[in-house]
Amino acid sequence: MKTVQVNVVTPDGPVYDAEVEMVSVKAQSGELGILPGHVPMVAPLKIGAVRLKKGSSTELVAVSGGFIEVRPDNVTILAQAAEAAENIDLDRAQASKERAERRLNQKTADMDSHRAQLALSRAINRIDIKNNRI
Repeated sequence: MKTVQVNVVTPDGPVYDAEVEMVSVKAQSGELGILPGHVPMVAPLKIGAVRLKKGSSTELVAVSGGFIEVRPDNVTILAQAAEAAENIDLDRAQASKERAERRLNQKTADMDSHRAQLALSRAINRIDIKNNRI
């Protein structure tokens, strides 16, 4: 079966580098499925899971936005933050979720509700990916 090289990169360095049969991501415009030979494109990403299909297994990587660049033989995901499912610290993600929920419930004048909502979305995404609920 044909494969495509996938690189997931953050400002801190590479997170994933392998050949896969299919990549699925949540773009701003909707869900994208990328196969080898896909037409070149660039798209902004939402907070979500990157699904990487290799044979009968699927690996998950949590991304917090960014961009996907697709070429026929290579896919690069430039993410603000990314973690492979096996590297997600569930306790830390749960603590982040609780902290964001507290911030949203306080509703003080100086609270940035958009930022708190994004933090909550990132934490829920990480928890769901770690628990394989994506």
